[in-house]
Amino acid sequence: MNADFPAVPPTADVSPAGTGLVTAEAVALDLRPARLGSRAIALGIDILMLGMVSGMVSLVAGVVLAVLPDSLVDDALVGAVMTMVIVVVLLAFPTFVETKTNGRSVGKMAMGLRVIREDGGPIRVRHAFTRALIGLTVEWPGLLLPFLTWAGSLITMIASDKGRRLGDLAAGTLVVHERRPVPFRFVPGMPAALAGWAATADLSAVDDELAAQVRQYLSRAPELSEPYNSSLLRMLAHELGTRVTPPPPPNTPPWLFLCAVLAERRRRSAAQLAAGRLVTERVLPGFGRSGRSPFPGVPVRPASPAR
Repeated sequence: MNADFPAVPPTADVSPAGTGLVTAEAVALDLRPARLGSRAIALGIDILMLGMVSGMVSLVAGVVLAVLPDSLVDDALVGAVMTMVIVVVLLAFPTFVETKTNGRSVGKMAMGLRVIREDGGPIRVRHAFTRALIGLTVEWPGLLLPFLTWAGSLITMIASDKGRRLGDLAAGTLVVHERRPVPFRFVPGMPAALAGWAATADLSAVDDELAAQVRQYLSRAPELSEPYNSSLLRMLAHELGTRVTPPPPPNTPPWLFLCAVLAERRRRSAAQLAAGRLVTERVLPGFGRSGRSPFPGVPVRPASPAR
């Protein structure tokens, strides 16, 4: 192989958008902050849940007031009970739920969101309580200057690069997506010039771990910067060169060598799987099939007789 001819696809300077969080162990967290849209839907679900909780708590409070003597029930007691209902529903309940679920309310569970600390750790009671307290007094329902505080909270969330609301700023938290879309990563196929050599090469020493490293490199090579890209390419090519016999043709670029070994290994695995299925079908016709058509009214084709 000619190390002077890397034949590596051009690299791209990829900087995925994330929270920019770094843990105490200097590990960067690749997390996607939740924005206004997903958080608004989660809030709507949480409001429905709080409405049901409010109905149940109000029912209990009404029963308690009904059984008390009339001499004890006055406007002051009714006002105190209503205040307790508000505190339980809008402060105690959200604090309890987010603490017990590690930052996931019902709405956040439905939307795949989670509240975390600024350092990436799980939230505690004080974080959940601060978020709920700011939400009760300023944000939603915003008992302090409603409408005005709602507008301020909305502007704060839109202006924040991480989508943080006032409660997040006060508690030192942020909301992130738990589920991330998995991007499609292309893995090159067999180079035509190396197909003949690869078909006769001995790949028995190439284990699954090394093959997985090669596959991961080939799929992520365009995202790697220099000199790490070339260094990793040479290291993998050298490792494969010590395990594959005979060696590839002279002046074979390392990139094409990796592609050929991975593609040939994949082809042999597919052929081995197909051969195993053929033997199983001959020995046990119909094994592993339910015998029922997935489409009603369409007959199932019988298995071919063994030959």
